[in-house]
Amino acid sequence: MGGTVKQTLCREGGRRFWIWPKEIYLHFPQCFQDTVVAWIPCAFLWVVFPFYYLYLKHHKKGYIRMSHLFKAKMVLGFILMLLCFSNLFFTLWEINQGTLRAPAFFISPAVLGITMMLAVFLTQLERQKGVQSSGVLLIYWLLSFLSSIVTVNLKIQHAMKLGFLEDPFHHIASYTYSTLVLVELVISFFTDQPPFFSKIVSDSNPCPEASASFVSRITYWWFSGLLWKGYQQPLEAEDLWSLMKENSSEEIVSQLEREWKMYWSITFEKDQQREADLTEARETQVLLEPEDCQSKSLLKVLWSMFGTYFLFGTLSLVIFKFSANLLFSCSLFLEFMKDQESPNWKGYFYAGLMFFLACLQTLFEQWYMYTCLVIGVRLKTAVTGLVYRKILVMSNAARKATTVGEIVNLVSVDVQKLMDLIIYFNGIWLAPIRIIICFVFLWQLLGPSALTAVAVFFLLLPLNFAITKKRSQFQVSFQMQHKDDRAKLTNAIFSDIKVIKLYAWEKAFMEKVLGIRKQELQALKRSQLLFASVVCCPFAPFQIALVMFAVYTLVDETHVLDAQKAFVSLTLINILNTAHSFLPFSINALVQAKVSLNRLAAFLSLEELDSDNMNTNLINLSVLEGNLLAVVGQVGAGKSSLLATLLGELQKLEGHVSVKGTVAYVPQQAWIQNASVEDNILFGKEMDDSWYNRVIHACALHPDLETFPAGSRSEIGEKGINISGGQKQRVGLARAVYQKAAIYLLDDPLSAVDAQVGQHIFEQVIGPNGLLKEKTRILVTHTISILPYVDNIVVLVDGEISEMGCYQELLQKNGVFADFLYSYSSAQEEEAYDLPGNPHMQIICTLLNHFVVFLYSDRSLKASTERSSYRAIRQDRAPTAASKDVGRLIEGEKTQHGRVNTSIYLDYLKAMGSPVCLYIILLFTCQQTASFCRGYWLSKWADDPVNNGTQKHTELRVGVFGVLGVIQAIGKFGSTAAVLLGGTIASRKLFRQLLENIARSPMMFFEQTSIGNLLNRFSKEMDAIDSVIPDKLKSLLGFLFNLLEIYIVIVLATPIAVVAIVPLTVLYAAFQNFYVATSCQLRRLEAASRSPIYSHISETFQGSGVIRAYKAQQRFISQNDFRVDENQRMCFPGVVADRWLAANLEFLGNSIVLFAALFAVINKKQLTPGIAAFSISYALQITGILNWMVRSWTEIENNVVSVERVKEYSTTPKEAPWTQEAKSQSQAWPTEGRIEFRNYSLQYRPNLELALKNITITIRGQEKIGIAGRTGAGKSTLAVGLLRLVEAAEGEISIDGINIAHIGLHDLRTKITIIPQDPILFSGSLRMNLDPLNTYCDADIWTALELTQLKNFVLNLPDQLNYECSEQGENLSIGQKQLLCLARALLRKTKILVLDEATASVDVEMDLHIQSMIRTQFKECTVLTIAHRVNTILDCNRILVLENGQIAEFDTPEKLMAQKGLFYRLVEESGLV
Repeated sequence: MGGTVKQTLCREGGRRFWIWPKEIYLHFPQCFQDTVVAWIPCAFLWVVFPFYYLYLKHHKKGYIRMSHLFKAKMVLGFILMLLCFSNLFFTLWEINQGTLRAPAFFISPAVLGITMMLAVFLTQLERQKGVQSSGVLLIYWLLSFLSSIVTVNLKIQHAMKLGFLEDPFHHIASYTYSTLVLVELVISFFTDQPPFFSKIVSDSNPCPEASASFVSRITYWWFSGLLWKGYQQPLEAEDLWSLMKENSSEEIVSQLEREWKMYWSITFEKDQQREADLTEARETQVLLEPEDCQSKSLLKVLWSMFGTYFLFGTLSLVIFKFSANLLFSCSLFLEFMKDQESPNWKGYFYAGLMFFLACLQTLFEQWYMYTCLVIGVRLKTAVTGLVYRKILVMSNAARKATTVGEIVNLVSVDVQKLMDLIIYFNGIWLAPIRIIICFVFLWQLLGPSALTAVAVFFLLLPLNFAITKKRSQFQVSFQMQHKDDRAKLTNAIFSDIKVIKLYAWEKAFMEKVLGIRKQELQALKRSQLLFASVVCCPFAPFQIALVMFAVYTLVDETHVLDAQKAFVSLTLINILNTAHSFLPFSINALVQAKVSLNRLAAFLSLEELDSDNMNTNLINLSVLEGNLLAVVGQVGAGKSSLLATLLGELQKLEGHVSVKGTVAYVPQQAWIQNASVEDNILFGKEMDDSWYNRVIHACALHPDLETFPAGSRSEIGEKGINISGGQKQRVGLARAVYQKAAIYLLDDPLSAVDAQVGQHIFEQVIGPNGLLKEKTRILVTHTISILPYVDNIVVLVDGEISEMGCYQELLQKNGVFADFLYSYSSAQEEEAYDLPGNPHMQIICTLLNHFVVFLYSDRSLKASTERSSYRAIRQDRAPTAASKDVGRLIEGEKTQHGRVNTSIYLDYLKAMGSPVCLYIILLFTCQQTASFCRGYWLSKWADDPVNNGTQKHTELRVGVFGVLGVIQAIGKFGSTAAVLLGGTIASRKLFRQLLENIARSPMMFFEQTSIGNLLNRFSKEMDAIDSVIPDKLKSLLGFLFNLLEIYIVIVLATPIAVVAIVPLTVLYAAFQNFYVATSCQLRRLEAASRSPIYSHISETFQGSGVIRAYKAQQRFISQNDFRVDENQRMCFPGVVADRWLAANLEFLGNSIVLFAALFAVINKKQLTPGIAAFSISYALQITGILNWMVRSWTEIENNVVSVERVKEYSTTPKEAPWTQEAKSQSQAWPTEGRIEFRNYSLQYRPNLELALKNITITIRGQEKIGIAGRTGAGKSTLAVGLLRLVEAAEGEISIDGINIAHIGLHDLRTKITIIPQDPILFSGSLRMNLDPLNTYCDADIWTALELTQLKNFVLNLPDQLNYECSEQGENLSIGQKQLLCLARALLRKTKILVLDEATASVDVEMDLHIQSMIRTQFKECTVLTIAHRVNTILDCNRILVLENGQIAEFDTPEKLMAQKGLFYRLVEESGLV
């Protein structure tokens, strides 16, 4: 074949087309150089061209203007093209002159010239498509230069033999061509300017990858600048680059959303009929029992987005796995070492080949990892965005099926499982191929004895799979389920921590969390033990080696186990074991990812709202434009459901709903964002100062803003935790008014404010003369006194319209509405005044009295707000840094700087326990000693002399080898299990410490710390402590002890290796030190940027109804996208940092292999083949082990940041002890319920004014005290001080003569019952919500329910007391939740009862019933009643009137009425005088 080619192209005979020369220098035949060598670059470019052209056609980054660099490339290209064709023309001229030239002389220049034209064309096309640095052309120029070097070498040798003048043209052409190609190669290393109109030009901090050269990109050297900056000083968020467009939410999520909606709509249409018959119970289980069809659709969508990019990464992995085969080059090198006659250039060539293939392997492997990690980052962005968008369209039924904690798990834990699968998926099919290749090599070495390895391997494989499957069950079925339960409960605790503290339930809820955590850790512990047995234990390779060596040596005495067979076989067995271990690990990753994919698909397939699919029962209702419609009815009548129908929040059974115009909605339970007062009111609208001031005045917010530290720029905590219920409701109302909508849906906004403020709001906002007088208003209300001023009234009974009409029409009908008014009036008159005459006339007279007062009694409030003259608003709007700092409440995530402090490592080891640490070190030492002895014994076995073709003592060698292997295996299993179980112990202690530290924190901590920060600690950080740190610690210790063993072996075998080992170790340490400082800071920044995502998800989940009502979905989606992009901006540099470290460490290791091989070639005469193989094999091992050890240490330091962040809360301020054993009170305390305030003052935070000032009063035992005052007067603050949610600034409070500051918080709070303003229920059974401590029997609970008129309601529920309440009790009405809170108080029945506006959410009739019940059931208790409705406290023994945190009046109602002071004005404003 070679002769044929030669005759065809070169017309030469006598020499072969290709030879391996025996000379000391390498050279190729001229024909081979003129054809194959010259055409390799051309073949590369023409093969790549079609694919590269298609890529460029879709590469739309704009064009690059003609730069000097581009012009230089084009000029050089044209010169090279002319040079090639001049060579062609010169050859043709020679032929024409009669000179005989072979076809290669004109074919090669033609091929080169045409290829050069293609290169020039690609250069121009790349400029038009915005390619700044071309990898394809750089490789082409590199290959061309190497090819030209071969040609130049030939020309030089030719000139030395025959002289330069023999063929001057071809000499000059070759030298010129080589020089120009070198210049082209050099300038290809530089990048061109950014494309025209590129974002990089306008971006102040663009990612350097976009403008990096091809070489810089594949070696990640473009990242070195950030590493150096991080090494010099701690990185800040501002130091990181902007996120590239292809990684942004805008680019990724929109595409995924379109694809998913298309797939989901198809699936939904097919299953709609079948799903219609599913019960609510089935829907609540959808996350636990997902359907495969849902996950398949999601998988198809994800594959359509990321599949192509993943396949490119897989292609690079395949190339490096099978093309860059180091084992092949290593075997060639060992063959060279055995052949003493081989020329040295072969050894140098093989050494260079090993180095080149190793570097090629590094580049392809790191590119594969980089590709997978970038896909993972994009996948996380896509799924998080899709989950967030789903939250905004979920129906009420779907909301009951999930919780915030489960959603946080979806976007943190489950997404991470999918990201892990991207990396490990290819191991599923690559591992079997590697196993087959290893068996083939073993057969070549040991012949049929290798079949025993096959047999042992396949015997162990089912066991391996069985253990892996069992481990997956623990992880999936138990651990993830417990994670969800724990996340759900912790979210509920942090969301409603105030109620938990008020009732002293911290211990009870902590025990619930720790109970779930115990089950989670049990599953984790079993999983870790199985992991130790299946992945880390060396039983499999040892058993394979033992059986294979025993069969090989014992079956036939002539089989000699020499060094080459022994150590090469062990190397192959180790590769086999890696694949053997990696396969179940990959399958495990696949199983976990499948579960996570099912969970995600199930969530994304939950029922969505349909704007055309809404209604309630049989309701016919029409509201004219500009009218004010009032909706009244008893608790649970369906008033809020009617508004939900109009908003499209309920499922329609039949009929039609039409809403014309924009809608503003004020829910009964105000939804407040964690933002400033101003931002809450504007709600995305532009600031209109004039309108803003009018809204603030109309909603009676002026007095409140004057008390806030930064006025309207003051920050409101999550869920409005730092403002009162009335303030929250008025901020929500102001938000609605500011929107200037056409239709206003108001769900009882007056219930949370006192009578005077309520009258002001009705007069200024809702009523006929208010700001909304020309708007359509639907008002759900319990305030009877405003009904004559509405245009129409709708009376709801059991979800249906009973009556409808104007006030006078309904009164004359003498129907349900008249009975409703009569029951209200008669109940009130029984408490207040006895008017003779007709009952209906009594109602009319009483209400007319209310109306007259209502019209004219808010002058005092109006005057007080007008006196401010909007001073507070104007002052607040000054954009000074000081005002921002003063108004700030929520503290951002704190990030430490520099490397992790040593104390953090010590904290982790202390949590693990000193005995466990010593036990781990001992076990690792024992197993590594056994490993050393086993290797040494094997080397002695291989050195046994061969007599008559046999070795002696073979049975002894096999036996001792087996015993040492068993000892090593047991030690390895024990050490691995000890590390993993020790990590579980540390995780349990750290979790408990974190939970206790947070539970012991005062309320101020929760006001200033976002829920997202806390959930981040309990989800992502604890997941790292649970799984990542123990696994990486196990790896680090394993590699460290293995490294010590190899150091000892190499130094004892070849002392000269120290020369390479010491610098290698120093360089590795330098790389690690240089890298870790930046890596740790990136990890901190990424963790800190994660918390806002969780907080925003939680906030959106709770307020999704309000967001939809205001059509603000797109704005909130943009906010979420921004938060996700910020997190990815912190995450992406961490991904690149890992690749930078891996690439540089492997390049360094490859250099060491090169030098080791070169030293072996140089000392070839002094080394036996066995010693050479021994040295090279351990040199290869030390490179890999040092590499992995540095990476393991780096991973530990990166992830130990989680321990640092968990321990962070141990230093935060803590509240007083829960119990004080030395001063514990008797169970009977308090016996009287006497309360004394002595010069008591209270301050919420050090930088705020006093909320209570010099309060000095005495409340006698069993006395009923009413607490009145305007909004912000300090009424609720008095209860806060009594329960010590905030400690006294000065003075004291005594109960029965004992200073409450001297007793434990739980000792105090268990003796006081409070019913807070916001009714709070937890996800769980009704019984658990009524009695979390499980201290009362069912009979007591039913009695409490009967007293609160809830018994019949609970009896009609499916599971009665075991009925499951959804998160926040969303499947109950506000009034029902308030009554359940009252039933909870009846069960406790302590000596002191505090009612903090507890009846604000129920109608007037229920309010009166509650007051009557309290008088009878708590007649022997001291009762403090804080109320907006003054009529509810008129029958109290005494009334405390507060104003601006001070006592204004304190006396009996009769005396206060006679004084005609502030209390008289409050009563007058309520229409009761």
